[in-house]
Amino acid sequence: MAKSRPISTFLVIISFLSHFTPSIELSPWPVEIAPRIRVDPDAIATASTDFGQQVHPPKPAAALYPSSVQDIATLVNFSYNLSSPLSIAARGRGHSLLGQAMAPNGVVVEMASLNNSSGGSGITVSGSYADVGGEQLWVDLLQATLKHGLAPVSWTDYLYITVGGTLSNAGISGQAFHRGPQISNVLELDVITGKGELVTCSKDTNSELFFAVLGGLGQFGIITRARIPLEPAPKRAKWIQLLYNDFSVFSKDQEHLISINNGLDYLEGLIFLQNSPPSNWESSFPPSDHPRISSLISKYGIIYCIEAVKYYDDSTSHTVDQELQELLKGLNFLPDFIFTKNVSLVDFLNRVRGAELALRSQGLWDVPHPWLNLFIPGSRMSDFNSGVFRDILPKLNQTTAPLLVYPMNRNKWDDRMSAVTPDEDIFYAVGLLHSSGANDWEPFENQNKEVLQFCDKAEIKIKLYLHGYKTKEEWVTHFGPKWRTFEARKAQFDPKLILSPGQQIFKSI
Repeated sequence: MAKSRPISTFLVIISFLSHFTPSIELSPWPVEIAPRIRVDPDAIATASTDFGQQVHPPKPAAALYPSSVQDIATLVNFSYNLSSPLSIAARGRGHSLLGQAMAPNGVVVEMASLNNSSGGSGITVSGSYADVGGEQLWVDLLQATLKHGLAPVSWTDYLYITVGGTLSNAGISGQAFHRGPQISNVLELDVITGKGELVTCSKDTNSELFFAVLGGLGQFGIITRARIPLEPAPKRAKWIQLLYNDFSVFSKDQEHLISINNGLDYLEGLIFLQNSPPSNWESSFPPSDHPRISSLISKYGIIYCIEAVKYYDDSTSHTVDQELQELLKGLNFLPDFIFTKNVSLVDFLNRVRGAELALRSQGLWDVPHPWLNLFIPGSRMSDFNSGVFRDILPKLNQTTAPLLVYPMNRNKWDDRMSAVTPDEDIFYAVGLLHSSGANDWEPFENQNKEVLQFCDKAEIKIKLYLHGYKTKEEWVTHFGPKWRTFEARKAQFDPKLILSPGQQIFKSI
């Protein structure tokens, strides 16, 4: 694997390209990567867009389409040695929400280009782990490992995103309460630092870089390979949904379920509002039950839903139902509102893909996504429910967002890593996953601001996830006691503040 080493730079004299962004003066590109640099309108347009479609900063000067990991290291080393360094951002599949993977007047590295060459890390399954390129999609890792009867244990709800992208944030889903986030399930990384050095790191080797990069928002290096631990893959999933009309009962049952050792394999929660379109929940339930569920939502105005999953295979198929019955004993969901599905592991883990394809067919996927994702202290969830779920959200004429809410155990997170969570044993992930038309996303964004203002006024010490802040002061508050370590790591691994300028944490380029 890669070892720490400087990347030599050899320059080729090329004529200045008149269609570069005029506000930046570029030196000639290194000869090794000059053919991989693109400045054409299509490349620039792609590098200037993301899933959120809400921000439009200055466009990048160029995009690098690397054919190898070495190409990326060469670019970063080149920038590091300039008197006025270029900012650089790695872009996976463009699923950032607010321009975090953009590089205004800089260079965007299109990581997907590594799939088209032999110079990337690809996916290699070796017994109890897989070495996987940072540019690879989680769905491809799933398919590759299943061929060996193995699979990773921690996932995100949507699998068509890159390994490097989720590991730079945290990577959460309903498995996180007992498996931890994806960043807690990494054995080793290859990282290109802000100095252009390609470094292999782990908990035991170059550990400061390893812990910095995981959840580090791209500030310390570009992940080019991750070693992900694997376990024997179950074949199927028993998928249970339980409905509630009382938040305190709902959250009590959720917290009880995540406290059970060797219990569920997955737990999340959903919220159905009266002003939400039925399409938010109809696909989750049998059509014959739609009328009575709709009636329930109309009666109470808001319904809470626990989603719970127990995996099984041939050896446990005869006991899984009994195990679930034991796990559900003592829960206080609404009588006669329990629903069960039996699906393959792949169909469960890749469940969001069907919704994506349906939205794409209707032209409703490539639209603005004014999402708001929060981590909330467990002790304040009742206040959040009263102020947000029952007050702020119903005010819009139509809430088109799936609403997620589920608890996690803080002891499954490694505090040495850059990611931050509320300082309580149990905290909740809340996702307001709005989508809108091209010109009507602002009401949702204004609602998001109202939610944040409510939390601030109520002194609910939230942490934003996948969202970010605009000022250094806000970032300092976000990281809290970790800020000094975060700042020191930046000085160590990216001293010229080259990487991931779109996060707006450090601003000098």
